[in-house]
Amino acid sequence: MSSVFDYVVVGGGSAGCIVAGELAADPTVRVLLLECGDAAERNPETLRADGYKQAFINDRVIWERFSEPQAGCAGHSLFMGSGRGLGGSGAVNAMVYSRPSVFDLSRWKVPGFSPDELRPTFEELERRLHISQKPKTEFTEACVEAACATGFRFKEDLNDGAIAGCLGYNWMNIEGGDRRSSYVSFLRPREKQPNLRVVTGALVRRVLVEEGRASGVEYEVDGEVRAALAEREVILCAGALETPKLLMLSGIGPAAELAAHGIPLAVDLPGVGRNLMDHPNVSIFFLGKRPTDCDWAQLYGFHRANPDTALPPGEADTCYVFYSARSSFKEGVIRMVPTMAMPPALYRWRAGALPGALRKILKRVFSLSPVARFVERMYGIVVILGKPESRGTVRLRSSDPRDQARLDPGYFGNERDLETMVKGVKLARRIAAAKGLAEWGNRELLPGRRAARDEQLADFIRKNVMTTYHFAGTCRMGRADDREAVVDERLRVRGLDGLRVADASVIPEVPVSAMNAPSMLSGMRAVELLRADRAPDLRPRRERKRKDEAVA
Repeated sequence: MSSVFDYVVVGGGSAGCIVAGELAADPTVRVLLLECGDAAERNPETLRADGYKQAFINDRVIWERFSEPQAGCAGHSLFMGSGRGLGGSGAVNAMVYSRPSVFDLSRWKVPGFSPDELRPTFEELERRLHISQKPKTEFTEACVEAACATGFRFKEDLNDGAIAGCLGYNWMNIEGGDRRSSYVSFLRPREKQPNLRVVTGALVRRVLVEEGRASGVEYEVDGEVRAALAEREVILCAGALETPKLLMLSGIGPAAELAAHGIPLAVDLPGVGRNLMDHPNVSIFFLGKRPTDCDWAQLYGFHRANPDTALPPGEADTCYVFYSARSSFKEGVIRMVPTMAMPPALYRWRAGALPGALRKILKRVFSLSPVARFVERMYGIVVILGKPESRGTVRLRSSDPRDQARLDPGYFGNERDLETMVKGVKLARRIAAAKGLAEWGNRELLPGRRAARDEQLADFIRKNVMTTYHFAGTCRMGRADDREAVVDERLRVRGLDGLRVADASVIPEVPVSAMNAPSMLSGMRAVELLRADRAPDLRPRRERKRKDEAVA
């Protein structure tokens, strides 16, 4: 079966919902959106602002992926899940909306993506998302007091471009009790339009390449293989872990990698799957004298913990999230403990029977009144490595689209990253010891007094590090003379007509802040570029040739 559209969008996540929804604003344009996960309404917690913790333990809306064993993390394979279903990770995250700093955007060095050029795009994105700030609480104000006593400066707006040394209440894409994901803000208002077709449960197998052009995609629904042809363009929005995999399955990527899996080469692009970046994090937990009164991760700080790195003066290298355990600690433990307690093969054994059993036990433990009261008094400072120097890779495991790619984030491959994390943990401890949190109560639970020396802290970090789900960079954009760049400054895949990428994979260098806003930005920017580049006849060459022959 095949069908014909003007644009085929692969991936209904943070960027894909924007691309499909905005392209469909033109009633003369036919748009197909293919998403592997569910329709949003099938998992209603993805539409509620307070549903993020329930979404985190719903296997239907989380990709369950694991990394290759990490030498820098005591040999552990780490959980590398992300959101699936309409809205993607933006439908399951904590709704933090953070613009990259001016420093971060300036380091991208890509025409059309400078801070001044992107400001109108960010402003339009924010207008559509209805971003807002949650009100302060006694606990968050105690955190502000402690951070300011440690050298931070309070700031009303963390999106004004300069954040190093500052903390404040971050913006969130929440309106009332609703989550304002890109699905809610951009796609849902157009879902019933006749020129937009949304197909969920669709596994995209490969991009179809014909005569140097992406002519469409091959996908599978309910065991049936179909083809969707794109008369104008195919836009890949599957995310930094899935987009490079799909490109390689389509013969677009490093020639040697494709040959190893028997995939015919369409375009030799050595940069596909390289430059994987993420924000590793570790949490320091404390026990207060009374329950916290905060249900959101709404207070963020940014600092330069390690002055010995190559970052220019004035740029932050770490992020500090002030976290109330009552908000989602139970759900975090239920999701993460099974992934940390057993190797991936055992985790997947018999369709996840063992992690399911362990989750039931954990739910019962948290239902005990003493445990619930204890958690209400817990809080943490999450230390996030915002500017990692380490780089990882995404590689194919096989030519089967159902097989997870080989994911190697390369955590702490550069020893300076671990040094920065150690210094960040020490700064978090100083914050907890300062006035404000000292009065609130600051008995350290983890790592505890036994981790006093730098070597002990480094060991704690290696054994307890987690992803922040900020994967980026695996199809990075760059100038014409950048041989490792996968897409150009207009997000077009090099060496091929009719194919673009618009998701976090194009980001050249991960910002110190959260990745959801940059991911959505890539979708908004792609739409602007598609509208500007639209030509009167962008049909595949074979169709233009037939028309010319008929005229002759």
